[in-house]
Amino acid sequence: MTDSNSTDKKLDEDNGGSVKTSKKKQKKQDTWRPEGPRDPFEMLDSLPEKKQQEIQKALHLFSLGPSLPKTLQQAKKYTYHFWDTQPVPKLGDSITTHGQIVASEASVREEPYSLPQGFTWDTLDLSSPTVLKELCTLLNDNYTEDDDNTIRSDFSLEYLQWTLKPPNWLSQWHCGVRVGTNKKLVGFIAAIPADVCIYDTEKRMVQVKLLCVHKKLRLKRMTPVLIRELTRRVRQQDLCQAVYTAGTVLPTPLSSSRYWHRPLNPRKLMEINYPYLRQDMNLQRTLKFLRLPEMTKTPGLRPMTKEDVQGIHSLLQVNLCRFHLSPILSLLDVEHWLLPRENVIDTYVVEV
Repeated sequence: MTDSNSTDKKLDEDNGGSVKTSKKKQKKQDTWRPEGPRDPFEMLDSLPEKKQQEIQKALHLFSLGPSLPKTLQQAKKYTYHFWDTQPVPKLGDSITTHGQIVASEASVREEPYSLPQGFTWDTLDLSSPTVLKELCTLLNDNYTEDDDNTIRSDFSLEYLQWTLKPPNWLSQWHCGVRVGTNKKLVGFIAAIPADVCIYDTEKRMVQVKLLCVHKKLRLKRMTPVLIRELTRRVRQQDLCQAVYTAGTVLPTPLSSSRYWHRPLNPRKLMEINYPYLRQDMNLQRTLKFLRLPEMTKTPGLRPMTKEDVQGIHSLLQVNLCRFHLSPILSLLDVEHWLLPRENVIDTYVVEV
């Protein structure tokens, strides 16, 4: 019994010494740590990649809440907390005339709208390769995704230069949000000038593009602030109208269009379980069904050149005047938007 007690006592003393040593070591390490809470971005980046993906997917699904409606029938049952405060037609309103909804404001707010604490506004200089790369990273990681968080756009630096810097673009319409401490880009919205014909009225306005908020900030109500701030900057140029596109129904659609795509690598798409392939076809049938012919069916097809700009402009004017809502394109617009660019756009004409 005596030997056993002495042994227990010795073990306790050893353990106590170990605890003291550990506390001293911990205290020494703590002196080198910065005061205050750890940066959440650092904490997330320190996790294994698989764990990061799981957390990001959970945040994405959580931040979405009820998914935005994709049909007019669904939209009539949905409550739009932000858009109900904006000068836009309400779903279900009976519209009998056309024109501006509210009169232009006599004065425009001079100071930017307030952001949540810890964030600052930044007008992005897209001539800087570093800034352009930051924007590309933000969009590729956080821009439009499907409901399952599996498919999103893949932007290139060349594409962003093309889509955000058309004729008459303004740098103050490239509106970014950064974290105050580390200057990380976490939000963006842009506008470009657009001349639009509505019935018989020609109107200069802007087209809103690439609204994006970092996934981890979706619950901070950053999107309405971005929209209000861009609106303020546009109104400083004496413009009061804007057009934008969305894959969901927002109050209230002026027009709708369908875009077509053709899978070019069905084998790869089936490997990654691409959801929009026909489910009733196996790989061999899919490859056969989507195989491209060696020659085009349309004779005289060739890539567009700069010499084609005038002819294309004339054809577009004749075609677009048939619609109640259409863009008004100058020769410079046609050259910018349609002339082929490597890794951006391919345009073909038919020469008779």
